Amino acid sequence: MAQSVHLRRSDCSTEFRGVPNAVRFSQMPNTETHRPIPSVTIIGPGRLGQAFAIALSDLGYSISALVARRPAMAEKAASLLQAGHGRVDTLGANQLTRLAPADLILITTPDDAVEETAQKLAALENCKGRGVVVLHTSGALSSAVLAPLSKVGFHTGSLHPLVSVSEPLTGSRALHGAYYCVEGDKVATKIARRIVNDLGGKSFSIKPETKALYHAAALTAAGHLTALIDLAIEMLVSCGLSRTAAQRVLMPLVESSVANLKISPPESALTGTFARGDLATVKRHLEALSEKKRSDGKNREALEIYKLLGLRSLDLAGKKGLDPQLAKKIKRLLKS
Repeated sequence: MAQSVHLRRSDCSTEFRGVPNAVRFSQMPNTETHRPIPSVTIIGPGRLGQAFAIALSDLGYSISALVARRPAMAEKAASLLQAGHGRVDTLGANQLTRLAPADLILITTPDDAVEETAQKLAALENCKGRGVVVLHTSGALSSAVLAPLSKVGFHTGSLHPLVSVSEPLTGSRALHGAYYCVEGDKVATKIARRIVNDLGGKSFSIKPETKALYHAAALTAAGHLTALIDLAIEMLVSCGLSRTAAQRVLMPLVESSVANLKISPPESALTGTFARGDLATVKRHLEALSEKKRSDGKNREALEIYKLLGLRSLDLAGKKGLDPQLAKKIKRLLKS
């Protein structure tokens, strides 16, 4: 499914020009830009929600409320905000009727809870017709999941950061300068791009119906990479290293590969056995992985993963001129 995606620095101005008056702003001054600052409610302050709360708070956004499954979880998230931020309402998921008005609502819950959250918000009498912007941060879901809210007057969209957030504080820093996938209605995407702009990031958009494929690509590049490194660590443990040592020695290699990819396309960044077409080395690898599988049953996935990724690497090597006959011999080995 080929599609051109245009990356750009967010094209919003530093003010909410063109945004309907229904979208209200708190009057807390911003001394740098002298613009109104939007108040923000975050529903689902897990790692990503907390990272957004910290990052936006540091920029001067007013975090007005945090809503978690339990109030204690919301209070813990609120404690991470910078001193002097101001009052933050901390509510449990069953206390949405106490939610004060806000200009922007970020839904940072797990994907499976986004639709339910939208339905609960839409059912609140004090929410209907407010013209407030609601953005969810799911990579796999489009803004269509927020249809219950758009039907009652909300502006809806999605704002997905292409970063890995494993911890709120480091995650908040990773949000600065990141790439963001943005889609939704005109008003919601305008606000989303202003947020991206404020974070020093870049936004791009795709067709809503391709969100699941987009997210699968992101998972393959990040989550699956982590799983692949774990597999490599396990293989090195079988060679006698501790898990800590194995991870430590692999990191410079991984970082050098990423550095290559920052300046070159994959076919040029590829190095090692398949890039060179080392037939004898591939045979040794397959024998070692097969023996390991037979001896103790561990790393049983390693052989199949090696073969699958090897075939992909052969395709890349072919683009850089690997001898077709040599590639054919290696491919037969991998498929045997």
